Amino acid sequence: MNFRRSLPEFRCQACLSPVRSQLKPLSCGIEPGDRGFSVKRFPFLDWMRGLAVLIMIQCHTFNSFTRSDLRDGGPYVLTQFIGGMAAPLFLLMAGMTTAFQMESLERREPHPLRRWLISLKRAGYILTIAFTFRFTNWLFSVPHASVTEMTKVDILNCMGVGMAVLAVGAVFSSDARTRFAVAAGLLIAAASPLMTNLPWSGTPALLQEYLVPGPGRGRFPFFPSVAYIAFGQAIGAMVKRAAAERFDRLMQWSMLIGFSMIFIGQYFSNIPYSVYTNASFWTDSPALVAIRVGICLMIMAGAYLWTEYCVGAGWSWMQAMGKNSLQVYWVHVMIVYGSVVGPIKRTLSIPRGALATAIVTLMMVVMSALWLAWKSRKAAKPAPAAP
Repeated sequence: MNFRRSLPEFRCQACLSPVRSQLKPLSCGIEPGDRGFSVKRFPFLDWMRGLAVLIMIQCHTFNSFTRSDLRDGGPYVLTQFIGGMAAPLFLLMAGMTTAFQMESLERREPHPLRRWLISLKRAGYILTIAFTFRFTNWLFSVPHASVTEMTKVDILNCMGVGMAVLAVGAVFSSDARTRFAVAAGLLIAAASPLMTNLPWSGTPALLQEYLVPGPGRGRFPFFPSVAYIAFGQAIGAMVKRAAAERFDRLMQWSMLIGFSMIFIGQYFSNIPYSVYTNASFWTDSPALVAIRVGICLMIMAGAYLWTEYCVGAGWSWMQAMGKNSLQVYWVHVMIVYGSVVGPIKRTLSIPRGALATAIVTLMMVVMSALWLAWKSRKAAKPAPAAP
């Protein structure tokens, strides 16, 4: 599949400048590193991931710095409402990355069991990063550090566990793997209200944190969060297999399917009866999963349109953050929630919170640009001659 094939020149009506298709073979991942996998990176996915990073930064910055008396007001609630899309975007793109890797593995590794073990190893790597992240957060919280900081289930924990469970998809052939991913996403989303309402009182609190949402627990629980990873695997398999000349059509279908999912999810969330005796729309509703997956599909199509036909191949601050998403996630959390900024936590007005968001975003863009420039220089250095 050749993504270097030149597409016809188009003239963007928004910027009136001619651009060409810029699908380039690089590595693609929301999570760190390739770890021996050879997959393709698409500029529109880097831009999409950069948007998720931007949404996350504004959500965390306002959450940390906004005064308590302003938290019931419209502007603050809007920042947190928009911020709710960051996790689904990250999880769905993690599933897409996993699909890219499984597609590549199928061509290189004929044994299904070995493909499964390699995918499990990848999930273990993400979990290692997750626990390392929790440890550094605990360290930077000193002298107010709590042991609960070490055991909190963050998005990386959810990602690692979800990838481990869905790694079994690597044993299937390409088409069967896509069907498995869709079925897994539907099953996890549909089972979420049922799992939430099981009697969990006698189970360990940490297990509840990992599995189900609830008051005071379940920040990124398996049900329903891993459904986004499963749907991302299905979407990623389709993106990976699409020929360059079919990409426009693929994105048109993504926009149409995304809009349909939003409409269907909204419709079923508003009907007066339900197959579930007890379901919370904002924590375990399959309708919310459908709406958010639909939004992700529409964002993906929009990111493709923007990067392919509205901007050139030059440097992009949004793509820079997307390529460096793990480091940005790690560093900005330590900045906005660490003890160093303790004196200004929960003290800022909405305008000053917006200024703080702009400052943190600028810091992350500069950090990403410097890091990527250093990596490029390092990669460009000639290898030492053999003796």
